Amino acid sequence: MFPLCNHQSSIPEVMSGARSFRARATLRARHPENPESIIMSDVQRPDPAFRRVVILTAALFLSYLTVAMSLPAVPVYVVQARGLGNAYGGLAVGIAFLSTILTRGRAGAWSDRIGGKLTMQRGLLIYAVAGLVCLVSNWSGLSAAAGYGVLLAGRLLLGLGESVAMVGMLGWAIGLMGHARSGRVIALVGIGMYGAFAAGGPLGLSLMERFGFSGLMLACTALPLAGLVMIHWLPAVAPHPGPRESFWRIIGRIWRPGTAVFMQGVGFAALGAFFSLYFFSRGWPHAGLGLTCFGIGFVVVRLFCGHLPDRIGGTRVAAISLVVEACGQYLLWLAPGPYAALAGALLTGFGCSMVFPAMGAEVMKRVPPQLRGTAIGGFAAFQDLAYGATAPVVGALADRTGYASVFLVGGLAATLGLWMVLSARTGEQAV
Repeated sequence: MFPLCNHQSSIPEVMSGARSFRARATLRARHPENPESIIMSDVQRPDPAFRRVVILTAALFLSYLTVAMSLPAVPVYVVQARGLGNAYGGLAVGIAFLSTILTRGRAGAWSDRIGGKLTMQRGLLIYAVAGLVCLVSNWSGLSAAAGYGVLLAGRLLLGLGESVAMVGMLGWAIGLMGHARSGRVIALVGIGMYGAFAAGGPLGLSLMERFGFSGLMLACTALPLAGLVMIHWLPAVAPHPGPRESFWRIIGRIWRPGTAVFMQGVGFAALGAFFSLYFFSRGWPHAGLGLTCFGIGFVVVRLFCGHLPDRIGGTRVAAISLVVEACGQYLLWLAPGPYAALAGALLTGFGCSMVFPAMGAEVMKRVPPQLRGTAIGGFAAFQDLAYGATAPVVGALADRTGYASVFLVGGLAATLGLWMVLSARTGEQAV
């Protein structure tokens, strides 16, 4: 997008666009014989803002590795090393996600008030402190109960760090790239996050097997500090002045796209929690490939379609995506064999990929610049809630009706999400 065409562009963006225009005019005057080559060289010149956002995404990837690496390792540590039950292991995992949900609003307020760079830096530091606290929980001088309590404190800090770093990074990156490319920014963030989850699980278990829980926590402390070094030299974006609004009033503006994202998250959460058990119950092979197929579909669509919300509109992209996700979930529900089920997982990845960035781009249109951080935080909380609430609810259903039923729920949720997307568009047009 051209900055001069955007009425919300900042003064530096307008000045940069003017300088670029003068530079192109000068080059054309010097080379009148071939102006097309001048235009092509200008178009192909690397975008410095995009490069900076890629660096931010890489730093976010390192921070999310600390979440992903600890995800399978923590329950193993609690049960085997501390001698506690499975319920305690599950609580140690889930409490980090609870912390993330509860602090999204605060993280967004920080981003609006002090800027995305300082907010992301705070988040990465909190990540590092969380790793150190979890490291202390393994101190041999602590009893099992005391060590577990310290571990829970570290996990709470981890959830806070995730919340603050991600919201700060999004606000900073959108400021660098410009509001018109917010969908592209959110798509890049998703690649960093889900790429970390794809790589982090096996890596975390491997590190714990080789170096123990303390070695794993040292790695979880070092990674966000490495990210902090990576982003240190990147330019900050000043927070926008203007009147503030309460978190709940902003939620009132964005609840329709947020609900659509919640409905999209049900399918992913159901697949992540019960795909393997579904295969085992049917006696099918390749139970471990469900998330692999999902991840392939998710990343491929993000890579090749990340620009679409900014080009053709978030509502259209989200509607098509939810149709594809619903088809994937219904195929999983009715799958006659393992390969059809794997195809359903792939379709679910295709469908889930662009809903969050597409609806996120629409959310950015509904709030003024000084409230975007808070809006991002509230918007992300809808997806967090879907991931946290889906597994226990559909798990209870699976106990009664079998594992296939959880994918029926995922398909119905995606269908309801489609209705919510169309409803959000109608509500926007009415306004």
